[in-house]
Amino acid sequence: MPGVLPDGEPVPTDGSLPPQALAEPELTGTPLAFYIHVPYCATRCGYCDFNTYTASELGGGASQATYAATAIEEVRLARKVLGGADLPVQTVFFGGGTPTMLPAADLVALLGAVRDEFGLAAGAEVTTEANPESVDPAYLARLREGGFTRISFGMQSAREHVLKILDRRHTPGRPEACVREAREAGFEHVNLDLIYGTPGESDDDWRASLDAAIGAGPDHVSAYSLIVEDGTRLAARVKRGELPMIDDDVHADRYLIAEEALAAAGFSWYEVSNWAASPAGRSRHNLLYWTGANWWGVGPGAHSHVGGTRWWNVKHPSAYSQRIAAGQSPAHAREVLDAEDRRVERILLELRLDSGCAVSLLRPAGRKAAIRAAGEGLLDARSLAEGFAVLTLKGRLLADAVVRDLVD
Repeated sequence: MPGVLPDGEPVPTDGSLPPQALAEPELTGTPLAFYIHVPYCATRCGYCDFNTYTASELGGGASQATYAATAIEEVRLARKVLGGADLPVQTVFFGGGTPTMLPAADLVALLGAVRDEFGLAAGAEVTTEANPESVDPAYLARLREGGFTRISFGMQSAREHVLKILDRRHTPGRPEACVREAREAGFEHVNLDLIYGTPGESDDDWRASLDAAIGAGPDHVSAYSLIVEDGTRLAARVKRGELPMIDDDVHADRYLIAEEALAAAGFSWYEVSNWAASPAGRSRHNLLYWTGANWWGVGPGAHSHVGGTRWWNVKHPSAYSQRIAAGQSPAHAREVLDAEDRRVERILLELRLDSGCAVSLLRPAGRKAAIRAAGEGLLDARSLAEGFAVLTLKGRLLADAVVRDLVD
């Protein structure tokens, strides 16, 4: 099971926010996004520690069949909490779990609730994650007709033995077919998620996965190093010695292989783990996260941020449903970020982007660290001279260490 929710201060039962979170320009001067969490999966992947539940894990008091109606009530709560301000939503992202375990009509209804309560900005981006085995052409066509503009498939690997270690259910080749079916349904923007560093994966396996992903024709690829999270089945297998732990040098080599293959195919990195074939292919929703926008997270365990206040919902679907049914906020706790918190978060997030973070965010010690990092080839010297700390390829491999030095 996923870890325990963090501590924080209590949230009023009506979900009301501190006055400063709703003040100008915190609210209307900042883009608004919605994240909608669907906490269901057919099976739990061995590496997953997300807030998701299989049928056997749900217990009583929660129904997948009524989930959309319950989540719609939280969208309506969001409208009450944020008041009557004109807040057209820029992006909506359905994540999980496996959102496509719900009927397409349920996802379309949830999107309709956001549209009815807030309105969607012109050209709004609407994304759902999907497991390859959970969709077919008719399902994808229904999503597209219902207003979805982007879809992200969990491919992870093209090698069967790697998928088996990850406990993925789809067969090699199915994600590539999904890209074709999504294109035929009218989706212009399609992402494939990949994972590298799985125990038992070779460099050639990773190259084959990249070749298969690129050959499928998406306009976006995400590539993440596998993190063995405590409490997962994969962690238990590693601890027992059934599987080897992959070291950092292997992860670095795999990242370089990804950069080389994706760049050769015309993809450009715009965030450390994300590549797009064009600026239009970038995930606008994730860019809003990374640049400090406002977002409301709907669903069990979902996190939200509005005007410097961050909160997170109760984790279990039954507790979430009970709160909503009682007309109460499902928020578990919250924290109000001060100016220093927000400064540090901007550095942490913006440094991961190809645009970098402004040197003006750095304190004197951080500016000295940036100059040292440029001398070591970790930051781009020309960009630094122009007032921005931008990671080089070498710097991307050591991004966490660079960030730690710059936030001092």
